[in-house]
Amino acid sequence: MDYNKLVLHHYPATRSVRVRWMLLETIGNDFEIRRVDLYGGAQYEPEFLALNPNHNVPALEIHWSEGDVQVMLESAAIVEWLADSFPETGLAPRLDEGRKRAEYLQYLHFGATWMDMMLWQIRAHRHILKSDEADPRTVERYENKFRNECEPQIAGRLEHRDYILGSVFSAADVIIGYNVFWARGYGLCKDEIFGSYLSRLMARPAMQNALDDLTDFSIEPSEAAPVRRSFTG
Repeated sequence: MDYNKLVLHHYPATRSVRVRWMLLETIGNDFEIRRVDLYGGAQYEPEFLALNPNHNVPALEIHWSEGDVQVMLESAAIVEWLADSFPETGLAPRLDEGRKRAEYLQYLHFGATWMDMMLWQIRAHRHILKSDEADPRTVERYENKFRNECEPQIAGRLEHRDYILGSVFSAADVIIGYNVFWARGYGLCKDEIFGSYLSRLMARPAMQNALDDLTDFSIEPSEAAPVRRSFTG
């Protein structure tokens, strides 16, 4: 691919972990990471808003060899783009593999939209919103919905498969696998089938490295953290 460098704007325990993981799977460590202190409110600084008006991460800068810089903001789009840009990694079915490609895209985007939406609502109301704005009913609603609707679908995929598409790891596992990791932090995806799946994923050096900044990281910002005052959802 004809670029000079890739720069990932990242923060632990966010959707940018998916992108970091995928970059490690495709190009190794040949990219730059810039940490955006979301808890400190750095995402609302004018410089970052000029890069990403959605005030979140990931933001992936693609410095093309022609000299221009393109920014991608959607984690699933970045994961899909990387898989297609490095076909030698075998992380996505080819465009001419119609049935396999359709199955792959279905689960990649199921993870990035439907599953993600529920997990984000749980996290926002448990850990980000101020106590007088958080709604326990929303947490309960989406925990139940995730447990009763999402988990059976993914468990069904994994019942006779090591990975989402079968015996071979793919970019769909980057999305679904990170969601399973995320969900288990909230007491979801506790069945053994998810634990075994996650163990297979965690054996991959790229996933281990993508999570290496969680060691001293608190999933919940302090009550005084600027993000508590500025968070808009």
